[in-house]
Amino acid sequence: MTDTVPATAEAPAGESPAIDLQALTDTIEYIRPALQADGGDMFLLGVEGGTVTLQLVGACGGCPMASLTLTAGIERILRDRVPGVTEIIAV
Repeated sequence: MTDTVPATAEAPAGESPAIDLQALTDTIEYIRPALQADGGDMFLLGVEGGTVTLQLVGACGGCPMASLTLTAGIERILRDRVPGVTEIIAV
């Protein structure tokens, strides 16, 4: 996976705890094969506090179901498996 994660994902003072980057990347690798099976993919662009920024590409990038895939699938799995994730942004 090509990703551009900042060196630290620590939360600013008063915000949610830092996200475990290893758990985050492991979970993204767990999700990616399902997207790739439909001709898409996703890449981790960054983490700030509890916010994870992802890029959906390929078939997923232009799919009308991308927002449902993001909220009902990707976001749910990331929140369940990675403590500290509070928001997912897809660009």
